[in-house]
Amino acid sequence: MSKQYGFHMDTGRCIKCWACEIACKQWNGIPAGGIKRRTVHEIDEGTFPNVSRTFVSLSCLHCAEPACAAVCPAGAISKRSEDGIVVVDKDKCIGCHYCFFACPFGIPQYDENGMDKCDCCIGNGVTPGDTPHCVAACPTQALKFGPLDELAAEVSEQTVLQMVTADTVPSIVVS
Repeated sequence: MSKQYGFHMDTGRCIKCWACEIACKQWNGIPAGGIKRRTVHEIDEGTFPNVSRTFVSLSCLHCAEPACAAVCPAGAISKRSEDGIVVVDKDKCIGCHYCFFACPFGIPQYDENGMDKCDCCIGNGVTPGDTPHCVAACPTQALKFGPLDELAAEVSEQTVLQMVTADTVPSIVVS
């Protein structure tokens, strides 16, 4: 594999405006109320009066070792060698939900066409090096996309320690 692409999510910049979710739905032709390839989560911590709220925009984490692909009996999920993006061949998907149960992040979604998830907009003519629509729509620049090693180098050493960890080796840096 040439480079592993992924996302950087700066939780200090996210204002939960849902622009990333809306852009994703618009560009991928997903109807309102349909599946979500990207979701903004709200995390509340602490007890009154010391309470904090953080927003995190998540999509498929394009893991280096994708558990979803490992359990797919139809071979519908694969990892592209040129950029590490995990993709789904909907023509092969049998809708068994094995990938959903295997994913430690609960990312796979299902509709009448089988499993669906973020593909970094490569299905819409975006190529690695381009900007996925969710990133382009973010008004606070809380999302970035690119080679994972370059994204990690952009953030401080302290932030890199907050990279999401799992056996699947997710391709995301969270700060």
